Amino acid sequence: MPNAEIGLHEMTRFRGRSYLAFVLTPEPPIFEWLANLDKWVSHAADYFIRKPVALDLSAVKLSNAGIVQLINELRLRKIRVLGLEGIEHAELGPNLPPVLSNGRETMDIEPPEAKPLEVSEPAPKGAVSLLLDRPVRSGQSVVFEEGDITVLGSVASGAEIAASGSIHIYGALRGRAHAGISGNSKARIFCNKVEAELLAINGVIRTFDDIDANLRGQPIQAWLRNEVMFIAPLG
Repeated sequence: MPNAEIGLHEMTRFRGRSYLAFVLTPEPPIFEWLANLDKWVSHAADYFIRKPVALDLSAVKLSNAGIVQLINELRLRKIRVLGLEGIEHAELGPNLPPVLSNGRETMDIEPPEAKPLEVSEPAPKGAVSLLLDRPVRSGQSVVFEEGDITVLGSVASGAEIAASGSIHIYGALRGRAHAGISGNSKARIFCNKVEAELLAINGVIRTFDDIDANLRGQPIQAWLRNEVMFIAPLG
C-alpha cells in the first residue's frame, strides 16, 4: 500500500498560472448600476468576452437568490463571473461561483471610448500584416486574425491588441497584447518599452507582476518554448 500511495503522488501534477481578472463592484440600487454598466459596455459590446470577471459584493446586501439573478443579468451582457468577493463562505448558497481571496490590486480600467480605432488604411484582402501608424488609446481593442500587427506608437493602459501572428510595438506597451490567438505557438511579442498589464501567446499568459522587475520599462521580446513564456531583453 505505501508503494501505491507513492506512485499516486508521483503521477499527480499541479501547475500554477496567473490570470488578469476584472472586478465589478455593484452598488445600490442595482438597476441603476446595471444601466450604467450597459452604457459602459455599449462602446465595446464584446469587451468582456473570454475575460475572467470577479464580482465584489461588499457594497450590497443580496440574498442567494439575488446573487443568482445578478449573475444571470451579467451573463445576458456576455459577462461571465468567475468568482465572488466581499461575501463570507458561510453565506454562500449552492450553484454559485466560489469565494475568492488574496487578490492583488492592479490599476483601474478606463471605459472604452465611443470612437472606434482609426487606421490610416484598412488591411487589404489576404494581407498577412496590419500596420497601425498611431497610438492605440485606452478602451480600444484591435483584433487581426490574418497575421501580424505592427504599432508605430504606444498601446495605452486599458487597450488591447490581438493577432493570429506576432505583435510588434515601436512604443510603450501598457495595455494587453495577445499574439498567436489562432493557435500559433511560434508567434512572438516585441515592444520598445514593456509596462504591459498582460502578455499572452497562444493562451499562455504573463501579467505585469510576473514580468521581471529588471525588464520593466525596457525593450523586450517574448516567445514560447514547451508551453512556457520567456521574456528577454531585445537586442
